[in-house]
Amino acid sequence: MFEALSEKLTTVFDGLTGRGALSASDVEVALRQVRIALLEADVALPVVKDFINKVKIEAVGEKVIRAVKPGQQVVKIVHDALIDVLGGNEPAAELNISAPPSIIMMAGLQGSGKTTTSGKLALRLRSKDRKKVMLASLDVRRPAAQEQLAILAKQAEVESLPIIAGQNPLDITKRAMTAARLGGFDVLILDTAGRITIDDEMMMEAAQVANIAKPSEILLVADSLTGQDAVETAKRFHEKLALTGIVLTRADGDGRGGAALSMRAVTGLPIKFLGVGEKIDGLDAFDATRVAGRILGQGDVVALVERAVESADVAAAEKMAAKMAKGKFDLDDLATQLRQIQNMGGLGGIMGMLPGAQQAKKAMDSGAINEKMISRQIGIISSMTKGERAKPDVLNASRRRRIAKGSGVDVSEVNKVIKMHRGMADMVKSMGKGGMKGLMGKMNAMGGNMGGMGGMGGMMGGPKINESQLQALGQKAIGGSPTPSGLPGLGGSGLPGLGSGLPFGFGKK
Repeated sequence: MFEALSEKLTTVFDGLTGRGALSASDVEVALRQVRIALLEADVALPVVKDFINKVKIEAVGEKVIRAVKPGQQVVKIVHDALIDVLGGNEPAAELNISAPPSIIMMAGLQGSGKTTTSGKLALRLRSKDRKKVMLASLDVRRPAAQEQLAILAKQAEVESLPIIAGQNPLDITKRAMTAARLGGFDVLILDTAGRITIDDEMMMEAAQVANIAKPSEILLVADSLTGQDAVETAKRFHEKLALTGIVLTRADGDGRGGAALSMRAVTGLPIKFLGVGEKIDGLDAFDATRVAGRILGQGDVVALVERAVESADVAAAEKMAAKMAKGKFDLDDLATQLRQIQNMGGLGGIMGMLPGAQQAKKAMDSGAINEKMISRQIGIISSMTKGERAKPDVLNASRRRRIAKGSGVDVSEVNKVIKMHRGMADMVKSMGKGGMKGLMGKMNAMGGNMGGMGGMGGMMGGPKINESQLQALGQKAIGGSPTPSGLPGLGGSGLPGLGSGLPFGFGKK
């Protein structure tokens, strides 16, 4: 959602951070470009004015102009201002789950993604917060809306209120509350009906449901692709309902990001979640600090780690970690890593979380690299015998031709996979000899060519990721001591060979 804005701002700040000294006029020119970038991203004009004025006061001061690295000072000021616009440095807003059954009411226009978001939220509450959840559809107008929610409830492994034809939304609300109370549910999620546009009938019905249910949370679900229309929708709903938060859907789409940047400033409501993709697990907690980092091209490594931990098989991860700590890494391990990337949303899902990965994303957009590469590489490894996967050194020319024929690719593709493995195996061997410190030294030394995660910081003028940072990330993600490999399930320092945004072997078609 923030790609276009991120690209424009990165270009502006590259011009600043690359200079040893700045004048007040240099900063003025840069802020003018930032203003244009925000307006093109569909950020509300009053928000842009306030933002630029706030940044300008600090950025043109003597403290910045005379700083050793004034460009980076300006970037930090913009970063902090973005955090303020998005909601401040407070942790991601938690849901108010009161005495059971706590009721969460979902509101919004038709097509905004209320029903899908209800299912995603139910899964999140069940899996992350260990809550017993019931879903109830109050949408009796849209064809099959109630049946859709029942299907989502099965996918999320939660209960759904049985459908009784002919009941009106208010009666369904009362029945759902009784069922939730008698069934000992912690949370009841009410999926209300929407309309194409806001009308009095819809708002009256929503207000009546709220009066009966007295929900602890009333979340507005808004489509981020609608830009300023989403902001206007939030304002009008908030005038009629006591909204407690916002969920922005389709955050992985090609929207310009203006809705997210305007929503908090215009309505005063916290953005609590971002909906990404159609899968039932595509709901991310909104964190202003991390989103600001992604807008400025600094990535979101913490989110990457969290996604890795969520998709990892802990037992398998610990087994691999112990193996890698001894400096061992075979082709079966490489296949496991590639599948892990797929489980985390593929290359596209990972790129947006890596610092300075714009070049890699451009390569994906241009078709120079694509998601099918991972499946093709897994297929190549699967065409090898067990012995070949365990000891890649036996892969001579005739074996490579056989593997290529079996997997339906050219021999050159097989060679790339073997080369990728060799590079990653060398890194793991370094870790086995020198621990995390040895691995980080090798990755940072390779930063200019293939890089490692440690070599990416310079793209935004930021610091390299070092050993202690990776250990801290691993510990934060799993809530305890990190495994010998740092981040469970990803091997090495997380994503071995991820420099310039891509693992070994992904740089060419």
